[in-house]
Parts: sequence; C-alpha cells; structure tokens
Amino acid sequence: MYYYTAMHTDAGRRKKINQDSMLVLEAQTDRGNILFAAVCDGMGGLAKGETASAAMIRAFDSWFRNDLPALLKQVRAGTLAEDRLRDQWTCLIQDTDRRIEAYGRDLNIELGTTASAVLLWGGDYYTLNVGDSRVYLLSDRICRLTKDQTYVQREVDAGRMTYEESLTDPMRNVLLQCIGAGGAVSPAFGHGKTAAGQVFMLCSDGFRHVIAPEEFYQAFYPPRMTGEDVMKQKIIDLTRLNMERGENDNISAILVKILRI
Repeated sequence: MYYYTAMHTDAGRRKKINQDSMLVLEAQTDRGNILFAAVCDGMGGLAKGETASAAMIRAFDSWFRNDLPALLKQVRAGTLAEDRLRDQWTCLIQDTDRRIEAYGRDLNIELGTTASAVLLWGGDYYTLNVGDSRVYLLSDRICRLTKDQTYVQREVDAGRMTYEESLTDPMRNVLLQCIGAGGAVSPAFGHGKTAAGQVFMLCSDGFRHVIAPEEFYQAFYPPRMTGEDVMKQKIIDLTRLNMERGENDNISAILVKILRI
C-alpha cells in the first residue's frame, strides 16, 4: 500500500497550550508499506494534559519501531494476527495509563489523554480508540469508524437522549474512559478492508464540534485529494472555519489517502 499523508494542529482561539499530540509513521515491508497514525487529546481541564498526550504518542512510536516488526512475521493467511495486535495495543494502553497515573500521583495533579489510531497494511485497516477523538473513513460516503466513550454517547445508545440533544448537552465532553486519569481502561477496536482512493481522517474533538460530517466529506472528497499539499491546505482551511464558528478547543487532524493497495 502507498499513501499521501497530511497533518495540522493549532492551539485554537483561547488556549495558550496545545494539549493535542499526533503521529504518522510509515515503513516498508515485503507486502507494501505499512502506516500508523494516531491523535491524542490531553484533557483540557486537567493539569499537564500535553504531558499525557505526548507520553501516549511516545508509547505508540516505541511500539511501531520495536514491537510491530515481530508481529509482522506472524502473518496468518495474508493478514495480521488480529488477536495478537489487539493484545499488544491493550497492554500498551494499560501500561501507559499506569505510568501517567503514577506520574500524576507523584506530583499531586490530574492529567489524562484520549487516543485514536489506525494501522493500514495489506488491504486492511485496524483501529483503536479510547475517549472521544475519532477516526473516519471517506470513500463514496463518510463513515465514522470509532464510537465516542462519553456520557452523551452512552445516553444516545440507551435511547435516553437524541443525537441532536447530545450535540449541545452540557455534559458532552464528559469521558467514560481516559488514559491516565484513574479507573480501568479498555480500548475499543475495529477492523475492515481498504481500497485505493479511500481517505482516512483522524481528529481531536476540537476539530469536529462545529463542523458536520457532510462538510468534512465535501472538503476532503477523495478524488480531490490529489496531493499532500492539497490535503494539508484543506485541513488548515477547516481549522480556520472551526475558529470562525467559535471553537475554543485545540484543533488537530490527520489525513491519509490510499494511493494503491
């Protein structure tokens, strides 16, 4: 598989510190290039959120460079051993969660981070999610691949709140899971097939509060994503639109377009 990639982050209109962290890594294999991308959003109301998100990104970077190569040698029927990938990711999340929590306890502060990630290889995608950063897939339509681990998402799933109500509910940013903030953390996983021409979008919640999925699809319509410079400019354009519409959070996004399988 071969890709175009672009990423952009902005502290936003009011925050002095950008607590988001991002990562895109690519490596050659005997079955085409493998790509990993992640967005982590340090908790806006907690001290040192940028420390937590950076710690998770460093953990992902170490996993990609040191643990993934061995996993690639355990291919089954042309695909990754998905159960082993999920085990590795679960251990990685839980170990980082313990380290961040211990760091905060030593300093008597609270901190935490979300994590959303995608791994692309050999005609497959694999997603990971903790919190409310997101992964989308754009092809002939836009599809959200991750489900928010939030209070309002739980209420919508239970039928106690409509989707429209969830958009403005005062508890819309309350997370049910957060890496490093205490409590058990169980990441959610996804898996599917890829095709040439598809675009994956990863973003922190600040990138999508005031922009509808249909607007993302129009801006990032896959046939128009003809180069990395075009993709980068489109992310910048939507970052500006977010701020024009009053978004106050940090704003971060990654685009990955599959050129060929």
